[in-house]
Amino acid sequence: MKPEDIKRSENKVYSKPELLNDTPMHYCPGCSHGVVHKLVSEVLKEMGMEHKSIGVAPVGCAVFAYSYIDIDWIEAAHGRAPAVATGAKRLNPDRLVFTYQGDGDLAAIGTAETIHAANRAENIAIIFINNAIYGMTGGQMAPTTLEGQKTATTPYGRRVDLNGYPLKISNLLAQLDGTCYVTRQAVHTPAAVRKAKSAIRQAFENSMAGRGTSVVEIVSTCNSGWKMSPAKANEWMVENMFPQYPLGDIKNIIKE
Repeated sequence: MKPEDIKRSENKVYSKPELLNDTPMHYCPGCSHGVVHKLVSEVLKEMGMEHKSIGVAPVGCAVFAYSYIDIDWIEAAHGRAPAVATGAKRLNPDRLVFTYQGDGDLAAIGTAETIHAANRAENIAIIFINNAIYGMTGGQMAPTTLEGQKTATTPYGRRVDLNGYPLKISNLLAQLDGTCYVTRQAVHTPAAVRKAKSAIRQAFENSMAGRGTSVVEIVSTCNSGWKMSPAKANEWMVENMFPQYPLGDIKNIIKE
């Protein structure tokens, strides 16, 4: 090895997770999905579960997750990921089964599947990306869209009298006896990324320990849908989304 190669090796502080394929991601610059993909990949590798995991991805921005993370994947119809994950886990109880869903998928068309899977205490983990908008289909209002927030279908802002209140689906899921862990995290800073990774790890461990359903909500940005720069989107998220969706554990039976 040449001296310059040794120096480069000593200075190296980060490598691409082994489970991330060499495939250019389709996510918009500044999107939170790529960071969460990285965390999922790292946790699976660190747990030694890369050959014993089944991911379930439905319709939405994450529909192509199978192209990026090198594990077994099942594509589910829009909103049906928890139902599909239920079947996968019951047939393969030794596998780590998780869903990867957006807010429109999980909290709108998939509300029933999500609630009933959690209420049955299915031993699955749910990764829930909440960016308060339908990102893939053009920026329409989602159940999680904030009051007064402008979207493609609420150009003057979401009205409570017309559209109802923003849905805190994780708080609702925490009330069910079948959930063992419900937490809300973010990935906008290095410290937040570390906490989100720890949350994903605990959710996956809960699944393998048979403790019931775990939900990890990631409050995220959609700078394209919000019509902002990535930096501005992070600022808007902190100022507007965090008060509505405060970070931290909502339910954790291990600590309670």
